[in-house]
Amino acid sequence: MNRKLLMLLLTAPTAMTAFAQKIVISNPVIDCGQVVFKHPVTAEYELKNGGRRDLTIKEVRTNCGCAIVEYPRNAVRAGDAFKVKVSYDARQMGHFQKLVGIYSNASASPTMLTLKGVVVRNLTNFKGSYPITLGTLRADVDEVEFEDVNRGAILQKKIHISNPTSETVQPVLMHLPNYLKAEVSPSKIAPGHSGTATLTLDSRFLRDFGLTQTTIYLGAFPGDKVAREKEIEVSAVLLPSFDKMTAAQLALAPQIALSADSLSLGAFGGKSKLKGVITITNKGRSILRINNLQMSMTGLQLSLSSTRIEPGQEARLKVTALARQLQGSKRVPRVLMITNDPKQPKVVIRINVR
Repeated sequence: MNRKLLMLLLTAPTAMTAFAQKIVISNPVIDCGQVVFKHPVTAEYELKNGGRRDLTIKEVRTNCGCAIVEYPRNAVRAGDAFKVKVSYDARQMGHFQKLVGIYSNASASPTMLTLKGVVVRNLTNFKGSYPITLGTLRADVDEVEFEDVNRGAILQKKIHISNPTSETVQPVLMHLPNYLKAEVSPSKIAPGHSGTATLTLDSRFLRDFGLTQTTIYLGAFPGDKVAREKEIEVSAVLLPSFDKMTAAQLALAPQIALSADSLSLGAFGGKSKLKGVITITNKGRSILRINNLQMSMTGLQLSLSSTRIEPGQEARLKVTALARQLQGSKRVPRVLMITNDPKQPKVVIRINVR
């Protein structure tokens, strides 16, 4: 394919916004996951003629001759669904992304389809287990933590998914905030097979320093219902950066010290509350600021005597644990502090109760 045609295919999605699109696509991007070398793979796209007149596909173009496309040669009536099949010969090792442009009477610009995956000599399977049930699917985790994130960083975490059902599923992660993106590979998981969901965190969209928490949901197919049994907790801790501080500034910086880095409050034993105190001391040479004080979960009450601690002075952090919220919880509650101490911008205190 010549360079001009390739550029047309690559820039087509931008041009599409200027026209009323009459072709409706349920799955414009299909990820095949791992594909064995020289074993062709075929993906099936589901489309619909969303216009008021017959749809005629005039031409189909791809960005390489290694992809073969099957599509309706006859007119598709208004409101009717149709399928497009794209086959890739898998004769080149490594990641691939094939673009297909469908030219029709529905739009002045092509409708774009994407087929991607990775060609390998041997399949590599996840060696771990899937102890968590999320709806009809199983996963290796239901909590994802992005720790010690600096502003501007883009980080990824993986969730391994297994399909224990008797039907092929098309997993989707739902209710993502603007700082999270998700991709599932392969796009469809056959019965008894597994895949991987990759969560990408863009820290530029995190609003505040400290802990940000959200709940997302793993559905078995696009449009699946949100339910508590499908929850995945995602947390991120955004830290201030002290990279540009000089040696002189570091020598004059505050320095936080705690009376303990964990607080054991004992057993509730019928009590509704348990209380304890952590002493915070500034051993540095300038004012220590507690910029953010947060709890990792409900069930704690916090009271800090001062958020500004002079050199050599102390502050008291009072912690109250509430039995009703904490009893039976599988997670250990934590207190998170974000400070202006360049050596300890994040301080975590574990709260132990029984």
